[in-house]
Amino acid sequence: MTRDPSLVIRPLGAADEAEWRRLWRAYLAFYQTERPEPVLATTFARLLSGKPNEFSGFLAVLDGRPVGLVHYLFHRTCWAVEDICYLQDLYADPEVRGRGIGRALIEAVYAAADRHGAATVYWMTQDFNATARRLYDRIGVLTPFVKYQRP
Repeated sequence: MTRDPSLVIRPLGAADEAEWRRLWRAYLAFYQTERPEPVLATTFARLLSGKPNEFSGFLAVLDGRPVGLVHYLFHRTCWAVEDICYLQDLYADPEVRGRGIGRALIEAVYAAADRHGAATVYWMTQDFNATARRLYDRIGVLTPFVKYQRP
């Protein structure tokens, strides 16, 4: 797939809050959930903090309009000396899906992980997220792990 020349992937900035909130709320709605205002405000502040071991983010901007986001975090692991990178959230507006937005955002995280010296990048998705999984099957490796969490 050839990348659209009008697509720009760039770090999230303070001036992006309104568009980030629009995209973030749409992402949450896709997963049939909402988060209260303190969570949105805290999440955005964390994304911009620049602190070690804090979340970072990129925006996908197409023809000057933000159309996608990704959040990621570097953290330690007992399985390697280097940090690893957790790609937590990935979203593209439905009207631009199929145009390489998700791939470009993941590749931006891959590049950030390489610059950081991270041993790997990993992420999760719901098993029924067939559209996203078609992309993930092309640019990642499905692992046999099953996630559990405290009730």
